[in-house]
Amino acid sequence: MNQLPPLTAIRAFEAAGRHENFSRAAEELGLTQAAISYQIRQLEDRVGKPLFVREKGRVRLSEAGQRLLPAVSGGFAGIADAFEALREDDAEILSINAAMSVGGAWLSSRIGRFQLRYPDIAVRLSLANELVDLTGGHIDVAVRSGAGQWDGLRSDFLFRQHFSPICTAEFIERNAISKPEDLLETNRLTPNDGIWNGWFASAGLGTPPPSRLGVVMDSQMQEANAILGGFGVAMLTPLFWRTDLQTGRLVQPFETLYVPRVSHYLVHPAGRVGVRKIERFREWLLEELAEEHKFSDPQIWELPE
Repeated sequence: MNQLPPLTAIRAFEAAGRHENFSRAAEELGLTQAAISYQIRQLEDRVGKPLFVREKGRVRLSEAGQRLLPAVSGGFAGIADAFEALREDDAEILSINAAMSVGGAWLSSRIGRFQLRYPDIAVRLSLANELVDLTGGHIDVAVRSGAGQWDGLRSDFLFRQHFSPICTAEFIERNAISKPEDLLETNRLTPNDGIWNGWFASAGLGTPPPSRLGVVMDSQMQEANAILGGFGVAMLTPLFWRTDLQTGRLVQPFETLYVPRVSHYLVHPAGRVGVRKIERFREWLLEELAEEHKFSDPQIWELPE
């Protein structure tokens, strides 16, 4: 830190470099143009080379200034993000990210119970299949799929991924489905997904089904809407659709599950252990899942060896 130039000079350079105008930088920082010029001169003396080219009443970044500005701007952005994260901690706004299937089909229908238990904690739930960066402070916790080890993150095992064909009772009757082989001849959503191969193998069919054309969707929410509309059978996660299965709105024709080694985990930056809103959500989520144990196959609650 002792090797850093004065922060006021760095701030003046960042504003002046961004605008390439000393007057506009002065307006932004509430200083005079002379003060901006003085701070930048101090900085140039410190680094031993000009950071701006001054010509005909205007300035532009020198080669050295062009190299320096992105790092300085990025540093200030990181500082701003850190303070914003602290403000959100104080405001008790919990930002959660989850994949579209687990977030849309399971978590979103239950998150209201967390809000009722902790009415002073506001919740922001975002759904995305892409991996989100948890180091920037914009997302507090995420539900991720993987092996459970991510650098810099604390992870809590939630449950194993698991899949089984699910459709409507009318679809089963219309297609005379009584054994796993019958599914080979029906309209299967995302028919070439490896999950289908895994399930057929678990059901005792040694030969993978042949490739075929079909409808491909991005999430179980979309697939559930399609099968409820009468089209096809989808490879879904029974835990996500327990209520629909219990009421008969959806049907799981076979008890066989395909359980790959991948599992779902709750993750958050290890440096934020103890933050109230994160700890309360972690405790609540594990309690919610404990209630699901009695309704699900025991193997999905066991960590893969």
